Amino acid sequence: MSTAATATRPSAELVSIGRIDRPWGRNGAVVVTPLSDRPGRFEGLRRAFVGGPDGVAREVAVEASREHRGRYVVKLSGVESIDAAERYRGLELGIGEEELEPLPEGSYYHHELAGLSAESEDGASLGRVREVLEAGAAPVLVIEGPEGELLVPLAEPFVRTVDLAAGRIRLVRPVLVDAQD
Repeated sequence: MSTAATATRPSAELVSIGRIDRPWGRNGAVVVTPLSDRPGRFEGLRRAFVGGPDGVAREVAVEASREHRGRYVVKLSGVESIDAAERYRGLELGIGEEELEPLPEGSYYHHELAGLSAESEDGASLGRVREVLEAGAAPVLVIEGPEGELLVPLAEPFVRTVDLAAGRIRLVRPVLVDAQD
């Protein structure tokens, strides 16, 4: 990675918008899988942060970006070869939360759900939301609680209310059925 002085931020302060999968071509471009559902997120991107193993993300300038088969080919400033691009494999591109567009009332970003207290419809504690996984037709809330890990689809039939100000999400607890042979 570049040795030039760049801005840094703790990785925990950033919102991931993409994962760098591999180099693209011979001139240092990389293929990025978007983790953002905002159309055009990468076309106007001029800077981002790349997380490191030390928990500190370094700012990188984005020279160019274009969509290619559902992913993006991104050219980072100072990355001029396959070997240099290879060092970014598996790292995430992030932006500061202050760069996110405001959402309509009643909407929320997935990263805002992490840490919320999860409750059943009757107010019983289910635990805390650890993360939101992108899986299949609907994202899935991963809740750590007294009964271990609970997975709940982040979909209307299961989510009753999300109260970010109160730090709480109220859910319909999925019923597990054992299949009998």
